[in-house]
Amino acid sequence: MQQVQNGDVVRVHYTGKLVNGEQFDSSANREPLEFTVGAGQMIKGFDAAMPGMTVGEKKTINIAPEDAYGPKSDEAIIEFPKENVPADMVLEPGMTLTLSNQMGQPVPVIVVEVKDDVIVLDANHFLAGQELVFDIELVAIV
Repeated sequence: MQQVQNGDVVRVHYTGKLVNGEQFDSSANREPLEFTVGAGQMIKGFDAAMPGMTVGEKKTINIAPEDAYGPKSDEAIIEFPKENVPADMVLEPGMTLTLSNQMGQPVPVIVVEVKDDVIVLDANHFLAGQELVFDIELVAIV
């Protein structure tokens, strides 16, 4: 039976969870996810789990933060001037906002704290610092 190798285009179904069992993503009721193994299209730990799998095989993998979205970075905590926020916008800790980076791409942030003159925002990926668990099923090697 053919085994996945780096460079293969594969299709997988997956469910991503935190170690506490909370699901954050799944391909259930969608088309399988298609990507090239080893091309850097996936987080490192997911990519590394693919070589050697055969069509129809299922596995569960745990991915450390370093091989997923990395550790939380203090540099991703930013103070945003309150004067740049519309006066009628009510901000509360835990709210999700979207800023734009220098290239105009959206960057989701979470309001951490609202101070008198600044808003403290966390621009870390929401899964940064988390160990992730993925249930993977190899559907096809294209």
